[in-house]
Amino acid sequence: MGRRRAPPQPGGTVTSEDPTVTAPLSDPSHLPVPPGVKHTWFEDAAGILVGTFVVSLGLFLLKSVHAVTGGTAGLSLLVGYVVDVPFGALFALINLPFFLLAISKKGWDFTIRTGICIAIVSVLSAVHPRMFGDLDLPVAYGVLAGNVLAGVGLLILFRHRSSVGGFNIVALVAQDRLGWRAGYVQMALDTVVVLASLTVVDVGTVLVSAAGAALLNLILAMNHRPGRYAGY
Repeated sequence: MGRRRAPPQPGGTVTSEDPTVTAPLSDPSHLPVPPGVKHTWFEDAAGILVGTFVVSLGLFLLKSVHAVTGGTAGLSLLVGYVVDVPFGALFALINLPFFLLAISKKGWDFTIRTGICIAIVSVLSAVHPRMFGDLDLPVAYGVLAGNVLAGVGLLILFRHRSSVGGFNIVALVAQDRLGWRAGYVQMALDTVVVLASLTVVDVGTVLVSAAGAALLNLILAMNHRPGRYAGY
């Protein structure tokens, strides 16, 4: 016969099947974590569509105020200020080298999803200007709102086993293999891109862009921690 679970003990603790393990009732972190519930194909498709839309809208706001952010998206914006090439084309081109890393470290499923996300963001980058026209926004608002949207969009994509490529892939590999938080890894890489923007963007905009990039990665670091999210 199996062992009967002990009743709650006096003093606000519960006892597991191992009588040496107890935990306060007020501290749920010690309780067993329920198994993750896998996303359906519809949930994944909807998540990818919503995530890419939110990311692309955030990038549109950043471009509207001639600001930058981190990652290959920020690098694409930066290059786009120097050469007359559409953002979507630059974004897809710059992401190509990172696909080899994604295939070898994250597998074909993640890589295909990421390729789809990059394609959607590239297409939407041409749609938003036609829908909104030229926006006249304060730089600080455009940078902070753009990075918040991009951060939330990336979080949605991460939770549906996808990304928008580039530094996202490096950050997720570092989290999976080394246990480093993806947000902090990406923050370090993004710093390099933001500093490089000093060559083509005024100092004031760069400082606001740096604050926005930090906010984006803080959103990821707080909400996408190893072991926290159980749905796949």
